[in-house]
Amino acid sequence: MAVAVHPSKPGLVFFHSSVSGQCRRAEGFLAQVLQRRKNHGTFRLYRVDELERPDLVERFHIETLPTLVVVENKQIQARLEKPRGCRDIERFLAPWLH
Repeated sequence: MAVAVHPSKPGLVFFHSSVSGQCRRAEGFLAQVLQRRKNHGTFRLYRVDELERPDLVERFHIETLPTLVVVENKQIQARLEKPRGCRDIERFLAPWLH
């Protein structure tokens, strides 16, 4: 999976581990935030499992999981390590959410 970002829509890359309970919880929080009516479709969401794509984990300098990265105009705009809940993710994504 290449992390190619559409020019008009920022990419949201979710780095995770399929064996981590903390990552599964974070994925649930992220889904809740993005499924809200106004947020739906704001990002192109990419899920990157550390075991399947260690090259991307290294390229993005991911040191802890889960980590969310916003990519816009081919550049990393923001990063959030270990989100603790919906509010944490909403604050992080606030510049892009409607």
